[in-house]
Amino acid sequence: MSSPMLLLPLLLFLGLRVINAAAETRRPCRDLLPLDLLSRVLSRAGEGARGVTGGGVHLIQSGGVKGVRLSRPHPSLDFPSSQHLVNCHLFPREFSIVTTVKVSLVAPKKNEYIFSVVEEKEEEDARIGKRKGETQGGTESDEERDGETDGGGERLMDGEKRKGSGDGENSNSQGQLLIGLRFSRDGLHFLFRGRSGGVMARWVFRGIQLADDRWHTLVLAFSGHYATLTVDCNTHLELVHSKSLPSDLSVQGSRFHIGSRGRWNGLFSGLIRQLVLVLGSDATPRVCPSSNPGLAELAVPAVLLDLPQKETRSDLTLPSYESEVRVSVGLEKTCSSSVRGQLWFNPVRRALYLCDGTLWVPMLQESQRLDYVLEQQVLSTSSETYDMEVFSVHGLGLMAAMAHRSPSLGSAIYLWRDGGFHLYQKISTHGALSWRHFTMGKKIFLVVSNSRESTGKEETVEKDELSVIYRWNKKTQRFVHYQALQTHCARDWEAFRIQGHTYLAVANHRQGNTNHTIDSVVYKWDRGTQLFEPHQALRTSGAYDWEAFTVGPYHFLAVANAFDGQTTHVDSVIYVWVDGSFRLFQTIKTFCATDWEMFQIGSRVFLVVANGHQLHGNGPGRYAINSTIYELDMSSQLFLRFQDIVTYSAVDWEFFTVGEESYLVVANSFDGESHSLNSIIYRWQGYEGFVPIHRLPTIGCSDWEFFTSGEESYLIYSSATAPLSKVFRLKTH
Repeated sequence: MSSPMLLLPLLLFLGLRVINAAAETRRPCRDLLPLDLLSRVLSRAGEGARGVTGGGVHLIQSGGVKGVRLSRPHPSLDFPSSQHLVNCHLFPREFSIVTTVKVSLVAPKKNEYIFSVVEEKEEEDARIGKRKGETQGGTESDEERDGETDGGGERLMDGEKRKGSGDGENSNSQGQLLIGLRFSRDGLHFLFRGRSGGVMARWVFRGIQLADDRWHTLVLAFSGHYATLTVDCNTHLELVHSKSLPSDLSVQGSRFHIGSRGRWNGLFSGLIRQLVLVLGSDATPRVCPSSNPGLAELAVPAVLLDLPQKETRSDLTLPSYESEVRVSVGLEKTCSSSVRGQLWFNPVRRALYLCDGTLWVPMLQESQRLDYVLEQQVLSTSSETYDMEVFSVHGLGLMAAMAHRSPSLGSAIYLWRDGGFHLYQKISTHGALSWRHFTMGKKIFLVVSNSRESTGKEETVEKDELSVIYRWNKKTQRFVHYQALQTHCARDWEAFRIQGHTYLAVANHRQGNTNHTIDSVVYKWDRGTQLFEPHQALRTSGAYDWEAFTVGPYHFLAVANAFDGQTTHVDSVIYVWVDGSFRLFQTIKTFCATDWEMFQIGSRVFLVVANGHQLHGNGPGRYAINSTIYELDMSSQLFLRFQDIVTYSAVDWEFFTVGEESYLVVANSFDGESHSLNSIIYRWQGYEGFVPIHRLPTIGCSDWEFFTSGEESYLIYSSATAPLSKVFRLKTH
């Protein structure tokens, strides 16, 4: 009688094991080391006399460096994907390809493959194909059989196929082309298809000239619907494709083919010096900038490096300076009194160290750079979140105050522990829109912007609409109510100090439902009453954000005006502190401005505005519009337009640095149809301004905050449309 009872748990256990095993095999490939595909095939071919290797692989020197030329397809030039993509099943939607090539000429209507990933077929399928007339050379093009299109049904042709290789090396057991990188006279083509079938799609980078008999290094970075191509660390092209990279592309049962797709047709005729696949990240920061952009390196096979060998003689007497100071190269080196004064170079860190007898002292070290971004934590919140404030409390650590939408559930403060945020304190709020942290001496404060929806009884709403200042209580280790201030749909608070005094500025968005042109207020701390008292009223139009900053001896306050009741085409205003109050400094035309972010790079001062959308009267709104970076021009004493960046109903900018590199991340919240879209990280590139390097999937993104914990750097975003926030860890190299 007990057998059936014992059997049921066993079956459930085995079922869970099967489900878990299936889930494990469907993991995408990421966090792998860069895959040096060219070294893989060279090690199989082996070098022979006069630079000739097996399988028609030739080592050719051109332009002072070596490359690989292929004379025919060969089994040594392909290998199973599973040999290198281990412990994973799906090809990631974010990856990079780095290749260095030299091409003399491309024939008209000819496509040549740099590499491909092809599905394997069983031998029985191949025999059936032969009986149906699939000869070795074939008569129909690869693309005709694969049904490849350009997203609009355009048939792609490879020109005439070379028939009958006669060497028996061109396998007929190939299946469909899954991934391909090829080029032609009209540009560089990336082809892909999901394993679930469907039409082949391609992305084409046009207008680049590769067939000029010069070495070129190409870095292609892909993420979802987006792709970028960097040529010689200079030319930067970006594509947005209607077809996203497939999420079901399995690497199981497929083969990599180098320099072809396994057939004569499409064989690469140029030289290849480098071919690297980087999964899960954008490899551009690893390669660029470079002192030799055309030959920029990520991973070049050792046989192509062509490094001269130094002559070694046991009886050679070194000069005194060479015998006293030596440079060791390696990943690890012990510093002791016996090697005091000696140098050590770490090739991974790209750093030079000097031994002081006990420790290695850095003499020259490459700064950290953002490599890629990992999802660290998905934080479930009690409600949608409009804003966050990350700050530190001495003796306790990092905290995050989150402004939750729900008036019944209130807002919450989270504490950072063990690599994630955990609920620490709940605070009663009413339609909270933002938090701001500030200190006065040893006193720690938080101020929240509360708002209430209109009910038609405006007097009641106005009377109850109070924002609150909370003070940290050391005994209870909690924030407690300190002071309430009358506000009007307050969107933001800004705290700052001028000449030893503390000020708070509130952005009053509207009074009632229709009156947007109202006073926002600057409060000043009164040392006598120990309260904040009104200091100055400033007329604003749908105020959304304040940004206070200092340049030299001057104090500025910028307001983001969003709406005047009729249109979002309103001026935002920058004020300057003169004789105890703020006065007009400059007006800037904005479109539903939701945020100002001031930052400095070196001695240069910038302001970036987040433009939300264009709306006038009852007309349609535009959500894909430019947000603009302005730079302070010292000669004209004005902020002048520096760079426009297309954003999608942007609501926040966050500036941060990693090492010596500077970055901006934007909160894209809505594109007119969906709240699920990418927010983007941009890196400072000097004269090029900010360029996109990472795209992070977000849902109704409302705010970004950057913070550090130990030696790690993080970003966290909040969602105004879903009860969640996400923490991302920034991987550096």
